[in-house]
Amino acid sequence: FIDSFPKILIPGLTVTIPLTVISFTFALIIAVIMALVQFANVKVLKQIARFYIWISGGTPLLVQLFVVFFGLSRVGVLLDPFPAAVIVFSLNEGAYCAETIRAALESVPKGQLEAGQCVGLTYLQTIFRIVLPQAMRTAFPPLSNSLISMVKDTSLAANITVTEMFMVTQRIGRARMALLLYLEVGLIYLIFSTVLTWVQRFGEKKLASYGHKEG
Repeated sequence: FIDSFPKILIPGLTVTIPLTVISFTFALIIAVIMALVQFANVKVLKQIARFYIWISGGTPLLVQLFVVFFGLSRVGVLLDPFPAAVIVFSLNEGAYCAETIRAALESVPKGQLEAGQCVGLTYLQTIFRIVLPQAMRTAFPPLSNSLISMVKDTSLAANITVTEMFMVTQRIGRARMALLLYLEVGLIYLIFSTVLTWVQRFGEKKLASYGHKEG
């Protein structure tokens, strides 16, 4: 149990965490674009965004991993395990985060948009300087929860041979007591999630105090 801890933790720090950070960064970019497209209510683009959210949010993450990594290889598109996992996690999480940000955008009073345009700002300037910052403040808690969930979901990447810490645990478990090792990797996931929860609470307090100052 003690000997295995660093063997599992190191892949967690060098693969699991980078996979989470990179994927979630791309997911946020996708989510903001999809949310803004829906908020702007451009019919064709909105339908495309809704279709993407429907597909990505309505199919299992594991199935998406298999389609991208194993399925695409059958038609000549070969991807290494880590980039394939980044693509799938980004697209999957982007769909969920898009709905979160869209709801946050819609919660901003309509008068904010009108006020920005009245003082001479363009539509995009008003969105990015006034509306989106307020929306992201509202969306921060659920987005933080999505990030914590993604840390745990990265264990599915072991199914496409990404050598993150769950896959390392499986390899060690074949020769040793698997039950203790699975409890150990669960403990490490718990540690990661707990740290992120502390960061989330700190961020929420900072945003709350910032909001009071603005008020």
